Amino acid sequence: MGIKMGYVTVSAKIPRRLKELLDKYGIKPGFVIRRALEEEVKRRVLSELEEEARALSEKLSHISDEEVASIIREDREER
Repeated sequence: MGIKMGYVTVSAKIPRRLKELLDKYGIKPGFVIRRALEEEVKRRVLSELEEEARALSEKLSHISDEEVASIIREDREER
């Protein structure tokens, strides 16, 4: 089964002069808007992941490298 991608429409009001320039230069706003939205979402997801990683690092900072190595060793031996 293939995955169907659904689409929704979003709209934005832009100054008339900007629309005139888009038309003049043959710029299709859909592609530009999609790319800008994708980049912004990507930036926010990465920011959120960085914050989560920072929080986890703080929570785990009390565990020594030796203890981590020991836990990994034990886990490997159990397999």
